[in-house]
Amino acid sequence: MCKRIVLFFVSLSFVFGAFAQESDTIPAGEVPVISYSMPKRYKIADIKVSGLKKEMYEDFTIIGLSGLSVGDMITVPGEEITATVKRFWRHGLFSHVKVLTTKIEDDQIWLEIELRQRPRISQVNYIGIKKGEREELETRLGFRKGYQVTPNLIDRAKMLIQKYFDGKGFKNVDVNVLQKDDLAHEGEVIVDIHIDKNEKTKINEIIFTGNNALTAFQLRKAMKKTNEKFSLPRRFKTSILEIFSTKKFTSEEYDNDKKNLVSKYNEHGYRDAVIVADSVGNFNEKSVNIYLTIEEGHQYFLKDIRFVGNTQYPTDYLAAILQMKPGEVYNQKKLDEHLNTDDESVANVYYNNGYLFFGADPVEVEAENDSISLEIRIQEGPQATINRIIIEGNDRLYEDIIRRELRTKPGMLFSRDDLMRSVRELAQMGHFDPENLVPQPLPDPENGTVDIRFPLVSKANDQVEFSAGWGQVGVIGKLSLKFTNFSMKNFLNPKTYKGIIPQGEGQTLTISGQTNGRYYQGYSISFMDPWFGGKRPNTLSVSAYYSKQSGVNYNFLNNSTSNYWNSGYYSGYPYYGGSSYMGGGYSNYDPYNSYELAYDPNQSLELIAVSTGYGKRLNWPDDYFQFMATLSYQVYMLNNWSNSYGMSAIDFTTGNSHNINLELLLQRSSIDNPLYTRRGSQFTASLSATPPYSLFDGKDYASMSAADKQKLLEYHKWKIKAKVFTPLLPLTVKRTPVLMSRVEYGFLGHYNKNKRSPFETFYMGGDGMTGYTGMTATETIALRGYENGSIAGGNAPYGYAYSRLGMELRYPFLLEPSSTIYGVAFVEAGNAWATLKDFNPFALKRSAGVGVRIFLPMIGLMGIDWAYGFDIPDYSSQRAQRGGSNFHFIIGQEF
Repeated sequence: MCKRIVLFFVSLSFVFGAFAQESDTIPAGEVPVISYSMPKRYKIADIKVSGLKKEMYEDFTIIGLSGLSVGDMITVPGEEITATVKRFWRHGLFSHVKVLTTKIEDDQIWLEIELRQRPRISQVNYIGIKKGEREELETRLGFRKGYQVTPNLIDRAKMLIQKYFDGKGFKNVDVNVLQKDDLAHEGEVIVDIHIDKNEKTKINEIIFTGNNALTAFQLRKAMKKTNEKFSLPRRFKTSILEIFSTKKFTSEEYDNDKKNLVSKYNEHGYRDAVIVADSVGNFNEKSVNIYLTIEEGHQYFLKDIRFVGNTQYPTDYLAAILQMKPGEVYNQKKLDEHLNTDDESVANVYYNNGYLFFGADPVEVEAENDSISLEIRIQEGPQATINRIIIEGNDRLYEDIIRRELRTKPGMLFSRDDLMRSVRELAQMGHFDPENLVPQPLPDPENGTVDIRFPLVSKANDQVEFSAGWGQVGVIGKLSLKFTNFSMKNFLNPKTYKGIIPQGEGQTLTISGQTNGRYYQGYSISFMDPWFGGKRPNTLSVSAYYSKQSGVNYNFLNNSTSNYWNSGYYSGYPYYGGSSYMGGGYSNYDPYNSYELAYDPNQSLELIAVSTGYGKRLNWPDDYFQFMATLSYQVYMLNNWSNSYGMSAIDFTTGNSHNINLELLLQRSSIDNPLYTRRGSQFTASLSATPPYSLFDGKDYASMSAADKQKLLEYHKWKIKAKVFTPLLPLTVKRTPVLMSRVEYGFLGHYNKNKRSPFETFYMGGDGMTGYTGMTATETIALRGYENGSIAGGNAPYGYAYSRLGMELRYPFLLEPSSTIYGVAFVEAGNAWATLKDFNPFALKRSAGVGVRIFLPMIGLMGIDWAYGFDIPDYSSQRAQRGGSNFHFIIGQEF
């Protein structure tokens, strides 16, 4: 057997050489003499691979990677072997590379490739960071179990970690990657990534040089994310937005803000402004100073503006949209907005009439002294017709249910307004994540058509509510199931069921029940079809409701509530769970031993209610309007029912009262997102009225008993509600703060002063939740900062008129399909009056507070608010005091 001779041993510090031999055949046991000056050609007779596990790499894979093949002619020493070794090192998969010769015979050579692979990762540990940071880094780095540890992989990991934390304001991050052998797994290592974020890098001061036209204050405001730290002595020179803006330094935001700085100059006519030098220097270990040198150039004005290439619209019309005239400052930001980006821009005029291939190129045809002559060259192109509508990602609804909501249909001319309206309608359905609903027009200029793709991200929209509240006679439980994707036509076809119910048509079925055993129970069912008949957006709704509650023994009531005024009863049922309970009432009795004493079967109130409604989407004044008519029948069956259960002071405690009413509702809603609304408005005006029996039946109601006069209820009820949502930042910013403004008025009138309705009054104060009773004797109106039902005139916690005004600042913390979380800060004012003649829109109870809202798909919207009432309520557990500090728990979306 021939002695193995090493031809090459290559490492990062070696220089490749060449060897030669003097004899054609190597006798056994002899080492050939290799001449560097006389390389020799050999034919490869065989190639073997050693040093690797067969289950990791097959021999033919390594041989193929080497670039050598049996039968090849190579020079020894020569470039072929050198190239092979370099190739293995370049892949970075091996820590040891050798090419050996095992035999030389005449002009043939036998080679052996000896390799040692780099270890693989068995475990990765992140040390020094939080769980959320670790999870995000795992996604970004791709540093996972089973990967080979290479120098490139480690260098890339360090770079990405530093970049990630730099974006969070940690500019001085130290990253150390250590490897240690995994004793339990041969050839594998445990990787420990030690991360020391150090302190966040703050901005101490931004120093400008060369700015004369714009002040340092204006320039700092233009740098939206790169801000100086707020210091108290300068608080009157800084804007409120600057006080609450970020102060950390990140390289990415700094680069963006330098562009914003130049754009600010362009906005003021300084089209030649540039940053000629900038530097970032350490002020101390925790902060830096930023130095910016600016060359402003000259300020320019518009000399004239000409439109070229426009054939569909006259120049005067386009100039009116552009709103820029000769003599004005040459504002490039305004030019771009009015030409391309605004909702009322020149581009949108074309886009909304099918000119999808439209383009406008503003060209400075003359720049003389301080004047710019502008020529706007328009390429109108052909009108684009919609070819296909592509819906992707839908696993919730039948596709025709989605398509009927779209305003963009095949064969129509393309319109950007129709496209965005389609997005809004899909968002309003509630089955898809509105934050990821971004349509994609796919134009085809060759045939003048466009395909529109709607990539949808489904989200669960059905809701299950299981809640419990602590009432004066024990725990009241509620279970509610809301199915928002019901399919009535498939109800008798179990094969089409998805889960336990038929789904796919976007109808809503709600079933709920609540009970306290024998003291109270209530059940309801409702169904709503937004496209009744399937051809037009006409709404059909039907509902039924039943409740029964017993009275509370008078002695138990006195003992349990102590000095607490009876307005603590929550919408007719004694419940303290909605708002904070600040009065006494539980210290003088043992509830577990007293509940049996509370039950009074001689007092009861039963309610049966049914209703049906039909609505229609209108086209005038615009197609955001809807009209709805609802016919309802309710019967109240009272037996010795006490007046203190949220009803009026009219002496009506025993008997039946029938309520037949028709409600007419006109509403307009243009909001963009039902969960976190950024813009749009909501408006409703409603009239609910019974027949005016007393005007034509000829009866003397002044001399009647209360039970007789209330057999047939009569009233007319008017309500107006409006909300306006105003974004405080451009809509391109995902986390846009929003200001919501609200105004509400309600009035309950009568046809006969001797026949006022004891029902349908307004119960104002607190969280506005209907509580755990289901009783519709009153309508609950929220006014945070006060206890439930504490706002009213007269001598009972109800009103025949109310008003409510408010403003609410909202900021989103999380906008994801799985959950939506946003904070609120609000001020509001309102009041309720016992008679219409007492109504005074300027006599209001004021409050302010903060809160948070959380939306979970299976539960719905929940929230908690803290509010402080500044005025003295009419009725409270702490009489003659301000509303004071109150916590309110919110369940469900309020109009």
